Amino acid sequence: MARTLAGSHVVVVGATGVLGARIAAHFTAAGARVSAIVRDHTRLDGASVSQYALADVTDHAELAAAFASVAPFDGVVNASGVVAFGNVSELDDATLARLFAVNAIAPIVMLREAAPHLVDGGFFVNLSGVVAAQPVAGMAAYSASKAAAWAAMTAAARELRRRRIDVIDARPPHTETGLANRPIAGVAPKMPVGLSPDVVAARIVSAVVAGERELSAEAFTA
Repeated sequence: MARTLAGSHVVVVGATGVLGARIAAHFTAAGARVSAIVRDHTRLDGASVSQYALADVTDHAELAAAFASVAPFDGVVNASGVVAFGNVSELDDATLARLFAVNAIAPIVMLREAAPHLVDGGFFVNLSGVVAAQPVAGMAAYSASKAAAWAAMTAAARELRRRRIDVIDARPPHTETGLANRPIAGVAPKMPVGLSPDVVAARIVSAVVAGERELSAEAFTA
């Protein structure tokens, strides 16, 4: 459903990251009040974020407490995530577990814990990325963790339709966030120049306003 952001309250998880910070800034520019859920509040941009709660996204009790502390709210954007590179034959258990804990399980828990505090007609955006629908060799486990989140968001969108809550899975192409330079395992292959974080952030905000429920990779480059 279409909505206005003026006077709304939006929670950005991972607002200290390059993309999360720009998402927070764009929602603020659109008239929303932004709260953040982060691990380190000292890196927040005070001009974009009005309040914060601390939580590790893999700690489900901390996430529940964080959402409750900033409730109620009109929308949530999850901009947290980790990446790893390497073939499946090189994948260790710790890397596999971390990828799924942050990229797949955490978004599902966020939606579960946020839903009771979301106003009817609100929204939940998860950034799964292009690899969710277009898996990449050398990034099989990462692609799989993002695809799992995509599947969960797609199903949850139907579950929350009666409350008119839009669950939006955003799958932008490679974006220049610097995440590829901070993998939890492996080394990034040579990549083409990615999208600007501001372009991605602006597209997400416009989708929320327009009530779009699907943001494929093509939606960011059209």
